[in-house]
Amino acid sequence: MPLGSKRLAGITALIASLLLGSCGTGAEEVCDSPLVSNLPPSSFRSSSQLSSSHGPVFAKVNRREGAGGWSPLVSDRYQWLEVDLGRRTQVTAVATQGRYGSSDWLTAYLLMFSDTGHNWRQHRQEDSLGAFSGNSNADTVVQYKLQQPVIARYLRLTPLDWNPTGRIGLRLEIYGCRYTSDVANFDGSSNLVYRLSMLPSRTSMEIISLKFKTLKNSGTLFHAEGWRDHSLTLVLEKGRLLLYHQKGVTSPSGGKLLVSLGSLLDDQHWHYVKLERLSTHLNLIVDKNTQQVHIPAELSHWDIHQLSLGAVQSHGLQKPILSNRNFHGCLENLLYNNLNLIDLAKKTNPQVTVVGNVTFSCAEPVSVGVTFTDSHSFLQLPGPTSWSSGFISVALQFRTWNKAGLLLTYNLPQQQGIVWLYLSETRLHLQINKTGRTLLELSAGSGLSDGQWHSVEFNSTHDHLSITVDKDEGAIAHTSIPLPLTNSQLLFGGCPVQESSQECRNPFKAFQGCMRLLSLDSQSVDLIKVQQRLLGNYSHLKIDMCGIIDRCSPSHCEHGGRCTQSWSAFHCNCSNGGYRGATCHSSTYEQSCEVYKHKGNTSGHYYIDVDGSGPIKPQLIYCNMTEDRAWMVIQHNNTELTTVHSSPEINQHSAHFDYISEEEQIAAIISQSEHCEQELSYHCRRSRLLNTPEGDPFSWWVGGPGPGQVQKYWGGALPGSQQCACGLQDSCLDRNHYCNCDADYDQWANDSGLLTHKETLPVKSLVLGDIQRPGSEAAYRVGPLRCHGDRNFWNAAFFDKETSYLHFPTFHGELNADISFLFKTTSSSGVFLENLGIKDFIRIELSSSFEVLFSFDVGNGPLEVRVVTSVPLNDNRWHSVQAERNVKEASLRVDEFPAATQEAPSDGHIHLQLNSQLFIGGTASRQKGFLGCIRSLQLNGITLDLEERARITPGVRPGCPGHCSSYGSLCQNQGRCVERANGFSCDCGQSAYTGAFCHKEISANFKSTTSIAYILKEPYELSRNSSALPWSVYSDMTLKGENISLSFRTSQSPALLLYVNSFYREYLALLINKHDELELRYKLHSSRDVDVLESRVMNLADGNLHTVVIRRLADSVSIQIDQNAKEDFNLTSDVEFNSIKSLILGRVHESDELDAELATLASLGFTGCLSAVHFNSISPLKAALLHSDSPVIITGPLAESSCGSSSAVNPYVAETTHSLSDQPASVDPGQPLVNAIRSDSALIGGVIAVVIFVAVSALAIMARFICSRKETYRNQEVKAAQPEDSHEFPFSSQADSQSAPSENQKEYFI
Repeated sequence: MPLGSKRLAGITALIASLLLGSCGTGAEEVCDSPLVSNLPPSSFRSSSQLSSSHGPVFAKVNRREGAGGWSPLVSDRYQWLEVDLGRRTQVTAVATQGRYGSSDWLTAYLLMFSDTGHNWRQHRQEDSLGAFSGNSNADTVVQYKLQQPVIARYLRLTPLDWNPTGRIGLRLEIYGCRYTSDVANFDGSSNLVYRLSMLPSRTSMEIISLKFKTLKNSGTLFHAEGWRDHSLTLVLEKGRLLLYHQKGVTSPSGGKLLVSLGSLLDDQHWHYVKLERLSTHLNLIVDKNTQQVHIPAELSHWDIHQLSLGAVQSHGLQKPILSNRNFHGCLENLLYNNLNLIDLAKKTNPQVTVVGNVTFSCAEPVSVGVTFTDSHSFLQLPGPTSWSSGFISVALQFRTWNKAGLLLTYNLPQQQGIVWLYLSETRLHLQINKTGRTLLELSAGSGLSDGQWHSVEFNSTHDHLSITVDKDEGAIAHTSIPLPLTNSQLLFGGCPVQESSQECRNPFKAFQGCMRLLSLDSQSVDLIKVQQRLLGNYSHLKIDMCGIIDRCSPSHCEHGGRCTQSWSAFHCNCSNGGYRGATCHSSTYEQSCEVYKHKGNTSGHYYIDVDGSGPIKPQLIYCNMTEDRAWMVIQHNNTELTTVHSSPEINQHSAHFDYISEEEQIAAIISQSEHCEQELSYHCRRSRLLNTPEGDPFSWWVGGPGPGQVQKYWGGALPGSQQCACGLQDSCLDRNHYCNCDADYDQWANDSGLLTHKETLPVKSLVLGDIQRPGSEAAYRVGPLRCHGDRNFWNAAFFDKETSYLHFPTFHGELNADISFLFKTTSSSGVFLENLGIKDFIRIELSSSFEVLFSFDVGNGPLEVRVVTSVPLNDNRWHSVQAERNVKEASLRVDEFPAATQEAPSDGHIHLQLNSQLFIGGTASRQKGFLGCIRSLQLNGITLDLEERARITPGVRPGCPGHCSSYGSLCQNQGRCVERANGFSCDCGQSAYTGAFCHKEISANFKSTTSIAYILKEPYELSRNSSALPWSVYSDMTLKGENISLSFRTSQSPALLLYVNSFYREYLALLINKHDELELRYKLHSSRDVDVLESRVMNLADGNLHTVVIRRLADSVSIQIDQNAKEDFNLTSDVEFNSIKSLILGRVHESDELDAELATLASLGFTGCLSAVHFNSISPLKAALLHSDSPVIITGPLAESSCGSSSAVNPYVAETTHSLSDQPASVDPGQPLVNAIRSDSALIGGVIAVVIFVAVSALAIMARFICSRKETYRNQEVKAAQPEDSHEFPFSSQADSQSAPSENQKEYFI
C-alpha cells in the first residue's frame, strides 16, 4: 500500500474511532436504549390472558408473534401487565401500541414501579396526575417520556380505559439504561462512622447527599459533628425528616429544630436527600421539595470533623436527638462532598469505621398492602371455621387521613346482631348491635387519622372482649354476649353494593386508606391470593401497594394557613391571618388608606396589606382621612419632644427609632405613595447643628431603605446640602450659617421642617454632637412617617378603539393566580385580559351588560366562572373585579355581589402554563376589544403600570377622569363631589357638616348665656349689592321658602332653638313649648297675627337627641321629627320673608319685634346641645366654630363637642376638650416644653406666676375690646397670647394634630 494511502487510512480510522466513541458517550448520556425487545419470556407476567397466543410474552412493540400482543381474559381495571428488567434500571420513557391487526388498544393506563415485584409505587406526572394517555388505533406507537427518570427493576402497566368497540390489547416498550449504585443495609443496631484524617480547610459549602428506604417511621439518618461541639442531626420522625442543631456539652436532648420536610417517608421506597451548608443558610432537599433556613452565625464557618451514619456516634458529650432509635433500612450513594463513603467502607478505608452488622446489599422485607380507594371499596374474607367456638382474633394495621370509616364488620346470625369496628372522630370504636339496639360499645386510641401506621387487635372469648390500638390496651370489656361465627363473612372497609341490607349494613362512612398485615387467628391473610381471585372477594381495591398521598406536604396553603386533609382533598384554615380563599392566597385587607377612603371609611386604625397577595404581612396603621388626603401615619417609639442635657462626659447623643411596622412594609408603603414626609425638629441653646457646608457636621441622621445612609441635611432642605430650611430660604439668624442653631446664640432657636425625599425616609437614627459644652441645651423631635396617595390605585388607561390593547410580559401564576382591577364602560362587551399558552389560557371579559366571565384551561378542559349582576355594568361607573384561580377552585367577585366559585378536579392538571404576551383591553386577534377605562390592575399583588405603557401605545390614553359618578354618593349631607385627577374630594362648604365626606356633625354645648348671631347684612348696606357671599344674598331678596334642619338635645322646656329676623320686623322662631312639643312660629307680615304651627310629637325635652327637618314652599310647610311621620301645615298670614337680618342660636339680646311671651323665652337662652344647624345654604354653627372670616357674633361660653352624635364613640378617636387654661406656659421665653416631671418648687412657682399673669392680661384685653365694641366677629379659635418674636416661643409640647389618632374638641370664650 502506498505511504499516502496508509496515512489516509490511519486518519480515517482515527476519525471513525473518535466518532464512534463520541456516539457511545452520547448514547449513554441520553439513556434511551430499548429494554424490552431482548428480554426472555420469563420476564413477562400478567393478571390473565385470553389464550396462549395472547400471552404477555407477545407484548413487544412492532412485533406480530402470537396474536400480535397481550389481551387479558376479561377487560376490566383489575388487569395488569408486568415486566422484569432483570436488575434495577434507569427508566426514562415508555411506549405503547395496540394489538396487531385488531380493534384492541388502550386509551389510558397507569404505570407502577417496584424493586421487588411487591409494594408497587404509582408513577405520577408533575401535576400529580396518575393517568397516561394511550393510543387511538392499533398501529401507532405513542411514547411518553418521564419527566423524572425512575430507578426500578419491575414495571407494571394497569389499563384504565380502552377502545369501547374492542378489548384490552397492548404491545409495550421501555427505554432507559443501566443503573449502578453503592448500597448499605442497617439492621437498627449498626452504623458507619467517617472521620476526616485532618482538619479540612474551611470552605463556604459542604454537601451531604444520599438515598434511603425504610419501613420504620423513626431513626437517625446521620449526625455531623464539628467545631466547638456544634452538630447537625438529621432524623426521621413519624415519616418526616427533621434537622436539628446542637451546640456545647450542655445541649439538651432536643436541640434546636432548624427545618422539617417530607412526609410518609416510611413507605419502603427510595427517597433522595441532600443537605447543603452555605455561608449563610442551609438547603434541605427531600425528593422534589426544597426548604431553606438561615443558620446561626457560629455555623457559618463550621466544618464537619466526624460524620455518623445510621446512628449517633459522638464523644458522649451530647445527648442524641432520638434515644435508642438507630436507622433500620438501606442507604444508597452516600456522598460527602462527592466522596463515596459506602465505597470507602467496602474497601475497608481506615477513615470509615463499620459498627455492627452493615451489609452492602439492601434487604427487602415483603409487606403486601391494600388500598381502599373510594366509597365502593371492600374486602370480603371468610371467617375461620375455628371461630364457631366463640374464640375470635383479628389483627391489622391501617393508615388514613379520614377521621371516620368502617374497618371491619360481620354478622351474628344466631343473635340476629352485627359487629362494627370503625373509626369516628379519630378514635377506634367497637359496637355490637342487635335489632337497632346497641348492646355494647368500646373505644380506644386517639389521633388515628394522622397518616401513620396504627395497629389494631380485636380479641373475643366467651366472656371477655378487648380492642388494642398500637400495642396499648385501649378498651376491655367483660361480656356475656356470645360472638360465634357460623358461615359468616368478614367485610373490611365497606359493604358490597350488590349485597342486600340484611347481609351487610354500614351506617358509617366507608374506609379510605391502606391496610396491611391482616391476620385471622394469628394466621396472615395472603392478599396475593385475594388479588388472583383465589381467596375471598373485593372491589375498588389496589392490592400490593399503599396509595396514600400527603396533600399537605408540601402545603398549598399560603400566608401561614394551616393545612388539614382527608383521603381525597385538603383544606386551608385561614382564620386570623388576614387572607381568604381556598389556599389563603388573597388578602382580606386593602392596600392603602386611599382605598379605604374610597370605600367610605373615615379616620381610624385599619389593617393595610401593601402588596395584596404578596409575601408582606398586613399591618395595623392609622389612617387620617382629610377632605383631600388619606394619610397613612406610621408611629415609632419616640415621637415626643426629647430634651438633651449637656454633659462633658458624653460627646454625642444618639437615638434609634423603632417603627410599629416592619422594614419591608415601610419600604413598600413609601414606594407606592405619591408623597411621604416626616417632621425633623431641633431646638437649641448654644448647641450647633450642622456647622457649615464646608465643615464636618456636628449632627446627622440615618434614613432610607435597608440599613439606611447617613444624611447631612435637615428638615425643609435638600439632600446633600448640609443646610436647614432657613438656609434654603435665606432667612437664618446668622447669614454666615445655614441653620439657626449654627449661630450658637445664648437664646433658644430652632431648625424645623419636613423631610419629603422618599429615598431618604424613614429616619432610623439620629446623632447629636454639640451637647458637651457648658450651657448647651437642646431638644429634638422626629415625627411619625406620614404618606398619602396611592399610585397603584389610580394607575389607569383609557381604550378608545376596539382594536387597541396593551401588552405585557407573560403572566406567571402557575399554581395561584389572583387578578383584580376596576373598570368603567358604556359598552356591553369586551375582553379585559387574556394570556395564552400552547393549550392553556386565562381570560376575563365582560360578556354582556350584566355578566362578567372568567375562563381558563390548565389542561383539564376549559372552565368558566360567571357572575350575573342585578344592575347594568356599562353605566360608566367604576366596578371592581376580583378573580382567583388556585389548585382547589376558581372564584370571581364583582362589586359586592355574591362571589361565584367552581371547584377544580381532585385529580387533574394544576399548573397554568402560559407563554404568550399578556394582553390588556383586547386580544391577540384584535377582536372583542374593550372600550372604556381599566384601573388599578394587579396580578398576584403586583400592579401593572398601565399609564406608562399607554403613553407609547396608539389607541390607548393614560389616566381616566370622571370619578364623581362612582364615588359622589360618598359625599353626605349636601356635600358636593369635586373631581380630581386622582380621585375626588367632598366640598362641605354648603353643608352643615365637615370631615372627609361631610359626615362629621358640628355640635356645640350651649349655656343659658350663649348666643351665636349670624349677621346677614348691616343696616347701612341695605341699598348696596356689592357682595355675592352667602350671607349677603338674603337681605336683598324675598324668600318664599326655607329648608331648615338641625339636631338638638336638651332638658329645658320651654326653649328657643332657632330665631331668624328681618329688617321689616318679620321673624321665624323654632322652639320647644312648655308641653315639650315642637312649635314653629312665622310672622311674615308686621300687621298680621303670628302663624303658630304645633307638632304632635311629644316629650322632646327628654335629654335625648332629636332631629328636625322643616320645608316651606310659599304657604305649604312640612315638619318631620326623627323617624316620625311628616306633618303638613299651611300659613295664613303671608308667604314672603323679606330682607333677613340675622340668624340667632341661643340667647336673643334684641327682641323688640317679639311679643312678650316669646321675648321672655328668648331672654332665657338655650341650655343643651345643638348640632348640624342648616338654614338653606347657611350653617351658622359651622361658621362660628370653623370659619374665622364669617360674620358671626359669639357671646357667652361656647364649647365644641360630640354631643350631637347619636352613634357609638369611634374606638380609634380619643376625644379631649381644650380651653384657655390648657395652653402651656413657659418658664424661660422660648424654652421647649417636654413631657417631664419637675420637682423644683421654685420652677413650679414660676410656672404658676406666668400662668396667672397671662390669664389676667388676656381677660383684661378681652374685656376692653368687648366694651369698645359689642358686635365683633369671632375668630375660629381663641389662642394663648404670644410675644411678637415668634422665636421666643419656638414650639409647643403638643404632638402634631395630623399625626395623632385623635380629633380635638375646643372651647370658645368671649
